[in-house]
Amino acid sequence: MSEAQVVTRFAPSPTGFLHIGGARTALFNWLFARGRGGKFLLRIEDTDLARSTPEATQAILDGLTWLGLDWDGAPVSQAQRAGRHAEVARAMLAAGHAYKCFATSEEIAAFREGAKAEGRSTLFRSPWRDADPATHPDAPYVIRIKAPGLERDGIFIADTFEDQVMGTVGVHPHLLDDMILLRSDGSPTYMLAVVIDDHDMGITHVIRGDDHLSNTPRQLMVYNAMGWEPPVFAHIPLIHGPDGKKLSKRHGALGVEEYRKMGYPAAAMRNYLARLGWSHGDDEFFTDEQAKAWFDLSGIGKSPARFDFKKLDNLSGLHMAAAEDAALLQELDDYLAAIGAPALTGARRERMETVIPLVKTGSRTFGQLVEKAHFILADRPLEPDEKAARVLDQVSRGILAELTPQLRDASWIRDALEAVVTRFAEDHDMKLGKLAQPLRAALAGRTVSPSVFDMMIVLGREETLARLADAQS
Repeated sequence: MSEAQVVTRFAPSPTGFLHIGGARTALFNWLFARGRGGKFLLRIEDTDLARSTPEATQAILDGLTWLGLDWDGAPVSQAQRAGRHAEVARAMLAAGHAYKCFATSEEIAAFREGAKAEGRSTLFRSPWRDADPATHPDAPYVIRIKAPGLERDGIFIADTFEDQVMGTVGVHPHLLDDMILLRSDGSPTYMLAVVIDDHDMGITHVIRGDDHLSNTPRQLMVYNAMGWEPPVFAHIPLIHGPDGKKLSKRHGALGVEEYRKMGYPAAAMRNYLARLGWSHGDDEFFTDEQAKAWFDLSGIGKSPARFDFKKLDNLSGLHMAAAEDAALLQELDDYLAAIGAPALTGARRERMETVIPLVKTGSRTFGQLVEKAHFILADRPLEPDEKAARVLDQVSRGILAELTPQLRDASWIRDALEAVVTRFAEDHDMKLGKLAQPLRAALAGRTVSPSVFDMMIVLGREETLARLADAQS
């Protein structure tokens, strides 16, 4: 791998579904790497064995796959690298950058209670930091790093570090505790494992949520102790709801799978998530290729992004209208499978292929697209929904009875059909839209559908007239 090659990673914990915030983090890393010919790696941080599940891991992989965020190589399991983590901790111990601490949990609790009562810092200062190894008891111990402090000698850490989003971030060495690297059972802590994994995987840029910002100074201690070059850090503000409050389920804080089931196309989700906290001028609608070319860390804002379903719906409609018909049909198949609906096969699939160009425009989700295509998927006699049934009252049925013979005698081309209906409306002093309502209800069984003239052409003369006759009975 070239030293200049960009390598990013997404490192979720498999303790639940892929949250929309995690999906955005993955997208930012993917865009940054792909736009620079780099690598996008995946690491599953499954060290919490009690909460990590294979099902959650699979949900994360499925969510990334649906979003179209492909990764390079096989996903790395953090838990399976515990031996390597312990090896580095012991190397730091041997080099004098870490020490064995025999303090018990009771002693630590007592220290903190006393410090709090006296108004002192509650950061634990272990009496074993500079103890002579000859005094070490035969007892369980943890390995702690020797944090830098104003009053101490030890590994060096700068007073500040540079973040590509937040700018210069101040670090107060005297506030850094001697964090645990290796627990008494020999298991590594997250703070140690994440640094080693990023180093060993060759990560050049760590792009993650700003809830990790406070972890960075502690992780830099490990980089410095080992003499490793730290990556470039970029901490992204979290996503808030439209009201500016922390994102919750009432705002749309759902797993990626739920957005899939809501019928949003993956391209729309990528576009919307990219704009959620990042901008490129005034551009709102863009393709993947444009996003890869444009995406840069300098375009990420410092303020929390606000989730807005209206903007997502708008972008979704634009992407559906712009999508290739064949690709849209394939994604429709995936949507139907995700919600457990019957697959489109045989004649029904052929019909959908015919009407995709008509129903994709104006649809914002695949659910809306299927609803607009109901007229071609349903078989006679149609069962009108509640709204359509109300439209087909006695007056409307009378209008259809009078109009039907004129349509029967018309040439079955769009202009001729439109001329017949327009003339009929004028002769009865009706607006065309008023006449279209019962026609739509009769032909589609719905009040939302493509143009009545498009439906007539697609359905053909025989089926159109049969549906109009059914509506009159």
